[in-house]
Amino acid sequence: MQEDFSPLFLSLPKRVTSFLTLKKKAQNVHFLSVYPLQFLARSCIMITLKRFTFLRVVLGRGVERKFWALMASSMMNGGYSVEEEEKKKNVNVGGGVEDVYGEDNATEDQFATPWTVSVASGYTLLRDPHYNKGLAFSEKERDAHYLRGLLPPAIFTQELQEKKLMQSLRQYKVPLQRYVAMMDLQERNEKLFYKLLIDNVEELLPVVYTPTVGEACQKYGSIFRRPQGLYISLKEKGKILEVLKNWPERNIQVIVVTDGERILGLGDLGCQGMGIPVGKLSLYTALGGLRPSACLPVTIDVGTNNEQLLNDEFYIGLKQRRATGQEYAELLEEFMTAVKQNYGEKVLVQFEDFANHNAFELLTKYSPTHLVFNDDIQGTASVVLAGLLAALKLVGGTLADHKFLFLGAGEAGTGIAELIALEISKQIKAPIEETRKKIWLVDSKGLIVNSRKESLQHFKKPWAHEHEPVKGLLDAVKAIKPTVLIGSSGVGKTFTKEVVKAMASFNEKPLILALSNPTSQSECTAEEAYTWSEGRAIFASGSPFDPVEYDGKVFVPGQANNAYIFPGFGLGLIMSGAIRVHNDLLLAASEALAAQVKQEHFDKGLIYPPFSNIRKISAQIAAKVAAKAYELGLASRLPRPKDLVQHAESCMYSPVYGCYR
Repeated sequence: MQEDFSPLFLSLPKRVTSFLTLKKKAQNVHFLSVYPLQFLARSCIMITLKRFTFLRVVLGRGVERKFWALMASSMMNGGYSVEEEEKKKNVNVGGGVEDVYGEDNATEDQFATPWTVSVASGYTLLRDPHYNKGLAFSEKERDAHYLRGLLPPAIFTQELQEKKLMQSLRQYKVPLQRYVAMMDLQERNEKLFYKLLIDNVEELLPVVYTPTVGEACQKYGSIFRRPQGLYISLKEKGKILEVLKNWPERNIQVIVVTDGERILGLGDLGCQGMGIPVGKLSLYTALGGLRPSACLPVTIDVGTNNEQLLNDEFYIGLKQRRATGQEYAELLEEFMTAVKQNYGEKVLVQFEDFANHNAFELLTKYSPTHLVFNDDIQGTASVVLAGLLAALKLVGGTLADHKFLFLGAGEAGTGIAELIALEISKQIKAPIEETRKKIWLVDSKGLIVNSRKESLQHFKKPWAHEHEPVKGLLDAVKAIKPTVLIGSSGVGKTFTKEVVKAMASFNEKPLILALSNPTSQSECTAEEAYTWSEGRAIFASGSPFDPVEYDGKVFVPGQANNAYIFPGFGLGLIMSGAIRVHNDLLLAASEALAAQVKQEHFDKGLIYPPFSNIRKISAQIAAKVAAKAYELGLASRLPRPKDLVQHAESCMYSPVYGCYR
């Protein structure tokens, strides 16, 4: 079928028009042929944005996508298309998918389609964080891209830039200053930000995420400089799809969304909770290898009940009480529908820091229809289960041989409990109703027992067992005699000296997990756990603690950080094209992480591997998750790669500077 593209000629330079006309007459080439499109892409730098918009009308979205891809590749590759480059190199880019942006995008189905394109040169190039290299531009690049005089004459390698920045960061004594410095770097030089984070992950993870991100969210209004995600408020009700289209990237693979009602253990921070999605997605890229342009942070602003914020002149969100009920549900429904409509069936939506009453309901409602994941419920559960599976090497027995007591029966506590029960059920082939009886929960009113069942929230009812009422945690520890004590209460200093000593009195190696974040909310410190248990406790926490010396021995506390799980888990879902999240995928992630703990780690008392090798760990987790997705028939990317670990590693974004011609 021949295309009549004469209307397009009216908006193009004469030399382009004449070329396409001659091409058509001489060779009778179909308009979709790559050759006229390549020439068009190389010749249209001077076309106005209005005419670019006209291209969408004339060409249609399918051809427009190809045009933009060729336009971008032409600008970034000195006139060569990506296809020509690959033929010259005789290699595949990112597993065989063309990489228009100079990123690794093997997990994409199609070209990215920028909403607008600008010529990346001169002053504009230096202000574009995706392409800016600072002083790393070579002499040839400075000439080719009009950078002469815009940079000092020195040329720094990326490694030298990294060294300089780490020296600067270490001079800051206040963690929030480091956080702000890292965010500034992300906004001006994206690749250097991720290179810094990947190469120094153990040092910088507490800076860009917990515990510092908690303080950053509390002060977000004061440190706010430029938006880093999409803010969808009640003002946008009825036009959320339009708002999503305002985001410049079209090929989104993962969205992290919060409504700010329960940020870490800090409570309702409203619109200022945006620090959480931004931080999580930074880790998706640094630890899991997803491309930055494929990640979208979103805050749903329905107001806040935080009086301090409502009275703060610098608060950046809606100054009204939180919307609830039907108004809230309709906004979330519109958001979820628009996300699927705009980004497709396979976009991963990760719910983050929603309050209990909404978190469970949203997960239950959208799990059957969307690819959704709640990190507080499912991610926390998966990372804790991994630690428990690894800890069996130190405490002995199987998971079914142990008795578990939780302080905290919210989304984290019940989520962990359910996954433990599922794993035990899988191991001993018993009904989950039976395996739940090995797990006890304590909430603000005491031990959850049958006599309280009528007054319990629905997500607590499965954990109500037959037992006489018990009020406090210490009494519950003495009554239940657990081998594992898990804190997910969000209340600090609740694992008291008496509680830890009681655990140590009937366990040779009591397993104590103080998971609440940030550090100020941790149920106890590493030093307290080791000291009060006389060096016998196996300890892990949600926030990082320094090594502890006790009785001449150095103990290295583990960190049950969700960052072990969600980046690799998300990569596994995306690279397999999974369309739904199944509990078996979470179990696969836990088992994969537990398998990465080696004897050298156990010798230090660790039940998690060090973060220094996190990308390799994420690749292993992604491979196991993808394998399970293929096994369950949830994967849509066919055929299945032969080596899933190798494929996962090939899909990972690399922050190394590219060369511009």
